[in-house]
Amino acid sequence: MAELSGYLGLVLAALGSATLLPLQSEAVLVGLLLADAHSVWVLLTVATVGNVLGAVVNWSIGRGLEQYRHRRWLPVSEYRLAQAQGFYRRTGHWSLLLSWVPVVGDPLTLIAGLLREPLWRFLGLVTLAKGGRYLVLSGLVLGWL
Repeated sequence: MAELSGYLGLVLAALGSATLLPLQSEAVLVGLLLADAHSVWVLLTVATVGNVLGAVVNWSIGRGLEQYRHRRWLPVSEYRLAQAQGFYRRTGHWSLLLSWVPVVGDPLTLIAGLLREPLWRFLGLVTLAKGGRYLVLSGLVLGWL
């Protein structure tokens, strides 16, 4: 039961941290890795799946955001939205490889949805980026690197 709760806690932390919520899944992953009570590869998979699902939430919000673009209550100014769209248009879908970067990555996944990035390409690039981050982090914690 404790093993399952560890995985559940990790997937929830990873999902939440990939949205615009200020959560940290890395600390949860490191704690579980150091506890040495869970399979490393299952932890990596759970963290990656949760984080990618959170990014899909952002992508979905972005897909629906266009209709509210000119509303005053939208927490993103028209200028900032245009600035983010310009960045994404210049760098293209490859910028999604930065989706793992704190502060930058979460809004980037939202803009990808707003600009109608195909889900299949979004999933591939975001999974590679976020899974790679967790793999490197695990390698550093466990002394692989």
